[in-house]
Amino acid sequence: MVGSAWSDAWSAQVVNHVWQSTLVVLVAWGLALRLRKNRAGTRYWIWMAASLKFLLPFSVLAALGRWVLPASAAAMPHPSWSNVIVKVEQPAELPTHGADTFGMWLSPPTSSAQVQHHGSSALEVLMALWLCGAVLLLLRWLRNWWEMHVTLRDAAPALFPIAVPVFLTSRRIGPAVVGLFQPKLLLPLEIHKRLPEDQLHAILAHEVCHVQRRDNLTGAVHMLVEVLFWFHPGVWWIERRLIAEREAACDEAVLQLGNEAEVYAEGILNVCKFYAESPLVCVSGVTGSELKQRIVRILTNRAGTRLSAGGKLLLSAALIAMLSVPVLSGVLRPSDVRAQAKSAGATDSIAATWQGTLHTDRDYRFVVKITSTSNGRLRSTFYNLSEPGGGSPGFSTTLNGSLLQLDFGFAMFEGSLGPDGNSITGKWHQGPNPQPLIFLRASPSTAWAIPVPPPQPAAMAADSNPEFEVFTIKPSRPEERGPRFMFNHRRFSVVAATLDQLVQFAYSVQEKEVAGAPDWFRTATYDIAAQPNGNGEPSIQQWRVMVRKLMADRFQLRFHNEKREMAVYALTVAKGGPKFTRSEADASQIPMLGFGPGNMGATNATMAQVAEAMQQGVVDRPVIDQTGLSGRFDLRLRWHPADAPAAAQDADALPDVFTAMQEQLGLRLSARRASVDVIVVDRVAKPSDN
Repeated sequence: MVGSAWSDAWSAQVVNHVWQSTLVVLVAWGLALRLRKNRAGTRYWIWMAASLKFLLPFSVLAALGRWVLPASAAAMPHPSWSNVIVKVEQPAELPTHGADTFGMWLSPPTSSAQVQHHGSSALEVLMALWLCGAVLLLLRWLRNWWEMHVTLRDAAPALFPIAVPVFLTSRRIGPAVVGLFQPKLLLPLEIHKRLPEDQLHAILAHEVCHVQRRDNLTGAVHMLVEVLFWFHPGVWWIERRLIAEREAACDEAVLQLGNEAEVYAEGILNVCKFYAESPLVCVSGVTGSELKQRIVRILTNRAGTRLSAGGKLLLSAALIAMLSVPVLSGVLRPSDVRAQAKSAGATDSIAATWQGTLHTDRDYRFVVKITSTSNGRLRSTFYNLSEPGGGSPGFSTTLNGSLLQLDFGFAMFEGSLGPDGNSITGKWHQGPNPQPLIFLRASPSTAWAIPVPPPQPAAMAADSNPEFEVFTIKPSRPEERGPRFMFNHRRFSVVAATLDQLVQFAYSVQEKEVAGAPDWFRTATYDIAAQPNGNGEPSIQQWRVMVRKLMADRFQLRFHNEKREMAVYALTVAKGGPKFTRSEADASQIPMLGFGPGNMGATNATMAQVAEAMQQGVVDRPVIDQTGLSGRFDLRLRWHPADAPAAAQDADALPDVFTAMQEQLGLRLSARRASVDVIVVDRVAKPSDN
């Protein structure tokens, strides 16, 4: 049964993919032949494109085409010429059973005779043969790679006047560039005694060219193609052409640098005379390719010409055809295929009220309200019906296919939307151990009642000068994690905060902007609970004023300010503009900013507030807002902390904070020096008992 199912779908897909890739190899051969008098680097990338085609099924582009066309247009009659395009991408018709949303590359004939002919036993034999070939090839290359690794490990570093690290080895191996991302040049010992200085200079220029072209990396990509499609003769033909064209491209570059052709040719012959060639495609050297033709080409100085307008037009037309034919085949695919894809993945709108119970040491009833904004973005609000308090807006809400991801800062939920669109099954991430959680779509009759929050108190008068009327200060428990600053109308609380962190909050400064304090200032943590005098809800700035007074009274904090020049980060907009959204929350709503190791989120926050949060929880120096962006924004940033152990790196391979800023937010942190106001502590004391 399994073999028959495979035969009816995947085996034919592989046949179709191989057929398409073979066609691209032939097109690449024709283009390379047409451009044989042009530069070798152009032909190299033509052959590299043919190699990459083996890793890119046309069905991926066809699926894109199917989704580009609106569903309402699916039933439009297609002109007769469209059948030609569909047949190019998919020579045989798709089956009407079991069609995947992504599309089949090729459907096998549906006659019972052929299904029986391609039975499970024959398929298992073919699969076993393919697997054996792939494993043997991989093992051979791993053995050769290990030999090169050991050779490089045992080699000694040397100084040469080139911009590539050089190592000397006692093995009789020719000059070779080793490594994919941080390449190194491996040279045999005493090569300078076997080659005159001018020949050695030309050989080194050749190797540097390989590094600049990243030939090892592209060679490794083709090695992957060979492991997967070792049975295809075109793959091995491409390998020979890639080696030949990359060596020719480097030869042309060496001669363009002014090296004499006779000297360079003699240097190559001497290397071939004394040393062996590397056994790996992804280790580029100087002795590869057809030696006789290379020497003739070098001595006659037949450098390729640049592409003419006609050549550029030819390459552009080939690339457009390669991409557009499968896309058009998806657009022009008969409507019944589109209907199947739609019915397989169709769900009701995710915008609704969802509710579920988290079962841990006790039961927690959660409600999430998801809405769609005018620009099509999703927003969510979280309610914990088992705890007092109002709703918490989400930092981000994303739906990718059937995968829903909710980020509330303090917790995350990831789950899959059920086929009927009425359930979301996933896990609640809050703490080290994710917990299973199922959300169900709520109807008017099944929806849980959400307690009405107390009326929003009026704002405290702007000209008031408040102070804490009632407060407690006590040392934090050792197991408490912080700091956590919380504002709930007229209640202020802090958990596990040092006095240094209180100063940073109260005066909007960074840790390096506070000097002269004793050691306990940055190590002893405290919990604070307080309520202000007067009426109304304080603003953030009024909370800061009250904390300043509290520190002066209970911690006896006295200080003065000095101007000091120090390293800072300037927060600016990167090329391409910002990648986050303006907040749709009420302007009077208190901004939410939260951060932890490798994680920061902001809701309804200004860029100045984001810069302040970054300098207090993300980077180690002051951050100056120079974005020029006004208004309030919602954003989320994830990165891999520099001080996290290597084992903590997740499968998504998160970048460092500077790269993440550009990729995720469209912002930049630029290192600069500036004159900054510094708080210099004159006197401070631990607080007395309450």
